Amino acid sequence: MKYMKLGSKPDAFQAVGNCVRFVLSELETDIVINVGELKFHLHKFPLLSKSNKIQKLVSNSSKEGLDEIELDDFPGGSKAFEICAKFCYGMVVTLNAYNVVAARCAAEYLEMTEDIDRGNLIFKIDVFLNSSIFRSWKDSIIVLQSTDSLLPWAENQKVIGRSIDSIASKTSVDPSLVSWSYTYNRSTESLDKITPIELKFPDRTGYAPKDWWVEDVCELNIHLFKRVMIAIKLKGRMDGGMICVALKTFAAKWLPDSVDALVSSANSLKYKSLVETVICLLPSDKGVSCPCNFLLKLLKFAVLLDADESLKEDLIISVGSKLDEACASDLLIGARSPQTTIYDIQIVQKLVDQFVINGRSNRNMKVTEKNGRNEGDFVLGHGSWLRVGKIIDGYLAEVARDPNLPVVGFIELALSIPDSARPIHDRLYCAIDIYLKEHPSLTKAERKNLCGLMDIKKLTTDASMHAAQNEQLPLRVVVQVLFFEQTRAAVIHTPRKNDESWAKATLETPKSLRKQMDDLKVKGDDGLVKIEKLTKRSGSKNSGSRMMLLPSRSRRIFDRLWIVGKGLGNGDNKSSETSASSQSPVSMVQGEIKSSSSSSRRRRYSIS
Repeated sequence: MKYMKLGSKPDAFQAVGNCVRFVLSELETDIVINVGELKFHLHKFPLLSKSNKIQKLVSNSSKEGLDEIELDDFPGGSKAFEICAKFCYGMVVTLNAYNVVAARCAAEYLEMTEDIDRGNLIFKIDVFLNSSIFRSWKDSIIVLQSTDSLLPWAENQKVIGRSIDSIASKTSVDPSLVSWSYTYNRSTESLDKITPIELKFPDRTGYAPKDWWVEDVCELNIHLFKRVMIAIKLKGRMDGGMICVALKTFAAKWLPDSVDALVSSANSLKYKSLVETVICLLPSDKGVSCPCNFLLKLLKFAVLLDADESLKEDLIISVGSKLDEACASDLLIGARSPQTTIYDIQIVQKLVDQFVINGRSNRNMKVTEKNGRNEGDFVLGHGSWLRVGKIIDGYLAEVARDPNLPVVGFIELALSIPDSARPIHDRLYCAIDIYLKEHPSLTKAERKNLCGLMDIKKLTTDASMHAAQNEQLPLRVVVQVLFFEQTRAAVIHTPRKNDESWAKATLETPKSLRKQMDDLKVKGDDGLVKIEKLTKRSGSKNSGSRMMLLPSRSRRIFDRLWIVGKGLGNGDNKSSETSASSQSPVSMVQGEIKSSSSSSRRRRYSIS
């Protein structure tokens, strides 16, 4: 830390109790000056030779016959006045980053200018500030922090502005030329106590990190921090990513982790101002430089604290540009009155709509037409849309447990995702299943509309088996699931006659989607039930064992579909249909194979 010594005479100030200061001298004091609760018994001559203000006050007090002079609202208080008085007496005074601003404001109040005496206190302090303090990073930070209690004096003397400019200029210096900040020095010193001597200060042998300045700046109060960050941005030499690091560090330091503490009546206005300030300071690149989870956290705080609507709209635009980087849990933003739902699903709808708008604006239609791709291919060709589809389906599964969530809101959000962004509908089915269980009072039409979101052809085998046993689903949906599973099984077990049939079977069950089949989890009545993984399909044995998993309702439906598929549903085989429908899927399959082989033998015999 830089310092400057003024004067050469020994310090002769003495104290009597806590309220009196006097100068030890052979001459009797002839003036009393009151600064706050302290009385200073001093001599007129040293003070009058340096301070134009004291000259005026002494002249007025003599005319009025007053014995004491009152200095009301003295900047820096009694300590700053004592520095100025000692300077007038020529006593030794040490100025440093902690007291120099207070001394400068006090000297300004006392009008200790060059007009009164050459080399006066104001001149000496300005030289010290320009030559030492503002050239040092840590001293500039300390000086800026010390100005809180010296307003508006520090502002009028431009000490704050010069400190901010000094700090902003130093943040863009090459890290290889940077000395460690005082905050890092403090943390390093604490580590020294438990670190071997040979390992002390390991970081000082290399370059400082790019964010070496962030922790120090975050020590400032919100108003000074805002001015420093604005100055840094105006310099134009700091990238948006580092600006976001500083904002994230500041928010983590000053915002509480608890939501209850955030919205408490005592501090809500303070936190609201802080959140709005951080949002205003975000880089002007639509959130590209900031991580999505940080932006969503700010949005959550802005909603809870009822921040300015324009700021929330700015955040929605920023988050919407990178929604594919979010997590479903990040989107769980609490709703405010008059909304009755637990989470604010309307904001998530806006985020998805903004993502759609950004996707359209970024499209190059000429390239799309040249490659001969349609809109669905374009969407499917972009992994960002696939990620957003998974995120929204996961979010729907979370909010589906809200008893106040209307089915219309659920359906609208689900439909906002393009079909091509959902190559597999397992996650959507999971969300629908949870919603049906948590809302048993849905009407038949509402259940139909809800299940209409789901394409059973895009369900994996595991999800289809679960859907076939799901008593919550409408009967029509269960029939469709069973019919499609039968058709898919028939296609898979068809012998490979030629390349064309083999390619068709491959398209029906793409291997690239098998990894996602094992990840399906569906929420049951007693918690999250992992769907049982089926064994590798091989022949009719496996098909029969799968049908044994079905409940009685689904098994009866499957038996009829099986008979129709085998061509046994005509008028000549009514008895067979009745018999087959009463059998289990396994016995029915085995019996049919036997009857088929015996009938074949009889036909061959009659021909011969």
